[in-house]
Amino acid sequence: MQTTLFCIRHQTKTTLKSTALVLAALAISVGGAQADTVFGQPDTSFKGSIFSTGVVHPGGAVIVRGARFKPGQEIQLLRNGHNIAKDKVLTADQDGSFTTTITVPETAATGLHPVVVQVAKPDAASIFEFKVSPDIKYSGAEKFKITSASLKPGVYQSAYSAATNTLFVTSAVGRPPVKESALMKVNADTLKVEASVTPAADRSSDKGQVMAVYGVAVDDEAGTVWASNTRSSTVAVYKQADLSLVKQFPHGLVPHARDLAIDGKNHRAYVSVTGANEIAVFDTQKLEHVGTIVMKSESRDTISPMSLALDAENGKLYTVSRNTNEAVVIDLKKQEVEHVYPLPGAKAASGVAVAPEAGTLFVASQATDNVLLVDLKDGKILHDVKVGAGPLNLTWDAKNKVAYAVSRGGSSIAVIDLDGKLVANLDGGSFPNHLSTDGKGNVFAINKARGKDDKTGDRISKISLK
Repeated sequence: MQTTLFCIRHQTKTTLKSTALVLAALAISVGGAQADTVFGQPDTSFKGSIFSTGVVHPGGAVIVRGARFKPGQEIQLLRNGHNIAKDKVLTADQDGSFTTTITVPETAATGLHPVVVQVAKPDAASIFEFKVSPDIKYSGAEKFKITSASLKPGVYQSAYSAATNTLFVTSAVGRPPVKESALMKVNADTLKVEASVTPAADRSSDKGQVMAVYGVAVDDEAGTVWASNTRSSTVAVYKQADLSLVKQFPHGLVPHARDLAIDGKNHRAYVSVTGANEIAVFDTQKLEHVGTIVMKSESRDTISPMSLALDAENGKLYTVSRNTNEAVVIDLKKQEVEHVYPLPGAKAASGVAVAPEAGTLFVASQATDNVLLVDLKDGKILHDVKVGAGPLNLTWDAKNKVAYAVSRGGSSIAVIDLDGKLVANLDGGSFPNHLSTDGKGNVFAINKARGKDDKTGDRISKISLK
């Protein structure tokens, strides 16, 4: 499950749109070489890539790393003809790597900046996008009551059960083989863990891996909890009462299963298949996989669904596509796509929440650091709200008529009203990851830890307007 902070990492494909930039950059030689050296020996197997994992604001600095270059290759990072790496030529070491620091002027515009990677000895060129994020200060905390409690390591998502006033929280630690994971039952009033269970062993692995749980949704009609086993590409069902396993679906049934949404009254569970253009459909009574909703992009690319938002009363399911930056409206009565709306101004769209009574969809996008408010009548963008770096997930507080958005990079929780106003920007702790609501004006935020000694990580926070 891809829930990490947006990372600048672009491979070496030069798109048609960037061809002019690359050709222009090639005219700038290393140290003012003569015209007869412009067309030097090309690198026919170039695989160099650029990485930057930090968050940079105007006036700030970030460490940029290069990898998979050829030893001794000389690299310039050019923006508008200027070398942004302190005006120096970088040289790949014996491992084909380099490290440099890029300082951003205080006057720099926020957004994604295409940077030309000009390489010599042998010659190559590519483009990577350097992101400058808005620096949005914390504000509005005095309007809220916030209480927090620590949970098990690796917390991921939460889901609220109105039937028992209980939260079900998933956790998973590290990359495969994942050996530490839990489904927790948390009291929604006290935030205390009342029960916890470790998922069953993953029989497809001989390395001690478990069927680690990531996404989560509750079915109060059946008294169950559904969880996505993302690393094992499937889903599992547990009893709410004692967290006993009801059914473990086969390994590989739902490739990279991410988010879940449960329509209990109509006995259906929906799972986003990230990386494919599908929503998997399950019968929650028979506990069977009963179908697939296929989505087709209006572009030439394939839809990759991320978060899900359910409007059960009106029979609608909403998702967003990370790689095509589109919002998809699904008619659950017909079990088919009703609308596909483009999302201009969004890149790496990930989070979605719906305000049915207002006919508004909220979309959070990791790469553009914004939340779009979309009119569901025609797909028109009503508002474009800048938030902290890397917004990942959203939830709608129907009682107070505001949406909450967690920003992993910004360590913040934005509160946005229907007019597109930023009501507050709260301290979300390290790596805020997910949000859920009880429908009564309380929102529950999950944030992950930066490491074992992070006292503000692996928490659940209950947030309420005063």
